Formats: sequence, C-alpha cells, structure tokens
Amino acid sequence: MTYHKKSIDDIDVRDKRVLVRCDFNVPQNENGEITADKRIVESLPTLRALLKNNAKVILCSHLGRPKGEFKMKYSLTPVAQRLGQLLGISVEMAADVVGPDAKAKAAALQGGQVLLLENVRFHAEEEKNEPGFAKSLAALAEIYVNDAFGTAHRAHASTAGVAAYLPAVCGYLIQKEINIIGGALSAPKRPLTAILGGAKVSDKIGVINALLDICDTIIIGGGMAYTFDKATGGQIGASLCEEDKPDYAREMMQKAKDKGVAMLLPEDTLAADRFAADAVPEVYPGAEIPEGRLGLDIGPKAVEAFTAEVAKAGTVIWNGPMGVFEFDAYAGGTRAIARALSESNCISIVGGGDSAAAVEQLGYADQITHISTGGGAALEFMEGLVLPGIACLLDK
Repeated sequence: MTYHKKSIDDIDVRDKRVLVRCDFNVPQNENGEITADKRIVESLPTLRALLKNNAKVILCSHLGRPKGEFKMKYSLTPVAQRLGQLLGISVEMAADVVGPDAKAKAAALQGGQVLLLENVRFHAEEEKNEPGFAKSLAALAEIYVNDAFGTAHRAHASTAGVAAYLPAVCGYLIQKEINIIGGALSAPKRPLTAILGGAKVSDKIGVINALLDICDTIIIGGGMAYTFDKATGGQIGASLCEEDKPDYAREMMQKAKDKGVAMLLPEDTLAADRFAADAVPEVYPGAEIPEGRLGLDIGPKAVEAFTAEVAKAGTVIWNGPMGVFEFDAYAGGTRAIARALSESNCISIVGGGDSAAAVEQLGYADQITHISTGGGAALEFMEGLVLPGIACLLDK
C-alpha cells in the first residue's frame, strides 16, 4: 500500500482555523507528571510550520482509555503545559471537546495561537466514529490535519470521521512515516532483512505473509520463535507457544523456501525455571529446551547469527523484542540487535511498540534511521492494509 497524500505544504493554512489530530498519548506517573514527552516533541515540526503561517491551531488527541467518560487522570492539561514549554508560547486548554468552552475558545482564537481540546475519548462517540460528533468537531475549524500515525489504523471520529467535513491533509510526522516505511517496502536498498519478535505469531501473521513477498531474509525471535520450533518437531519445554499456530508456522517456512527467502530461527536460547527477573539463565539449543524450562531470550549463537545478517543488510525492518527485555538478564538479545543496527550502514526502521521502547531505553535511538511512532499502525502498513486515518486524506 503506497500513499501519495497532500500535506500542510500543499494547502493554504494562512490565518485559517486548523484542527490537528496529534498523538499525545504520553505516559504519566501517579502525580500526573509526564514521564516521556517524545510524542509531544514529534508533533513540533508540524505545529511550528502552522504557527509560522499564522494559523489558528486547534489540537485534539486521546490519552489512555477512559471509556467514554471524564476521568481527571486522563485529562490533557499536563500535555498543554508541556507543549507550551516546548513551543515557547502559552497553550490554552479547553474544558471540553465540542462543548461550549471549546466552541467559544476556538472562535476567539487569533493567528499564531494554540488551543488544546480535552481528551476526545471522554466521548464514547469518538471510537464509534459517530458522524454527529465528527461534524461537531469539524465545525470548530476550516482545515483538518492528521499527524497521529499511532492511531492512523483506527477509524475514529478524530482520526477519520472529520475528513468527511473538512479539506484533510497530513502533517510532517505522517508524511515521514509514509515516505520512509513505504519507501523501504516498495524500493528497498537490498538485501532487505526483517527481524520479527514479540510474544505472539498471531500478531504477525499478515506481516510475515506480506514480507515473504519482498524480503531476502526473515529473522524470527522472541516468544513467537518457540511456536516455529514446535512446528518443526522441537522440544520447547514450558516456553510460550500458540498451540493453534504450528500449522501456520510450517506453511510460512514452506513459503519462504519456495520463494528463496532465508528464514532464520534462533540456534540457541536462554531459558530458566521460572518467569522472573532473578531467574538464572541457562543456554540450550533452540529446539532442545527441557521440561520445566522456559525460553526468555535468544542465546549467544543466535545473537551472532542475527547480528551478522544485520551487518550485511541494506535495509532492516525490526518489529518486536528478542526476549523479555524488561528483565536485565534477558535483555541481551534485544540489546545486541539494537547495537548492531546502530553500528550498521543500513537503512534501519524500528516499527514502534516494544522494540521502539527497547531502542529508546537502551540508548540507541539516535543511531536508528527511523523509529516509527505507531506499533499497530506500522504493522498494518507493512501488511499492506488500508489505514483509515491516511486513506481519508486528500490525494496529491
């Protein structure tokens, strides 16, 4: 799926009221203080470009899962304060989304000013993409900009519905995601290697299928590798396994063989007698894990083989950690992949979610070509599925 969408550079925003859907779903501590502001920082290029053109900027976003009712802990007020600090101007906060306060403040907005609406998910109509709610949201503005790639795979009122009522374009963040991930899929610098980890094969079925058509090598790690090992008759002890997926795993391995795609499974694994940070790691061959032991990370031989593939790749797409990276003893595989990507000359794309968190946490983020801001959206994009939040925007 390739998109050629208009951006804020293709539309006249000067002195216009512009509704921007951002992804301000940021983590906070129990005191309501933001603990990581990367998603707010990612929105700045688009917002600065709009303000430079004297646009009247109205922002909307979700935060958490308040399930359609007001809950103070999901208020966007801390986001307004942090965004104001980053932009160096005051960001006004509306007390509601489409209520009297939002309407009055949006109407009073002057060029170069910013208003943040309250959490769109305080309304159940948001996730239902209810037309009346979308129309009320759209009525606040004259132009719609979607810059929330992390929610682009959801057809919600603020991500897709409003585009039925306003000229709709993308911001720089979505434009970057489309160009970099889309470019890597349609015209990759070869060899193209995909590294897929995480817990479940079922989460990656469509992606593996799609990548088998374009990749030179596919590396399988993380918990999902044990389902593949089981499919080949291996012993996986008490490791994670989706009992209904070995047939699928065999089918994928056969498809890889038929297409001449190298599919690599971990030669060895780090296993322990329990799922715990202080469980003592033991090395076993990948498909020879004894009873009562569960695999928690890839082993040293697998690290060597996988990082060697990264070193010779032209493009690497990585989605999903190699092990339980939250436990230091089992973060080695994920850390090694992140380090290999940071040292490689390849185009490196990390597809959101846990792998993005791992790269940030391990300190390699600056050396990666692109870290996607959307886990689920990045996966669905790679799978070739239509992303409603992008499909609804004006074509170039």
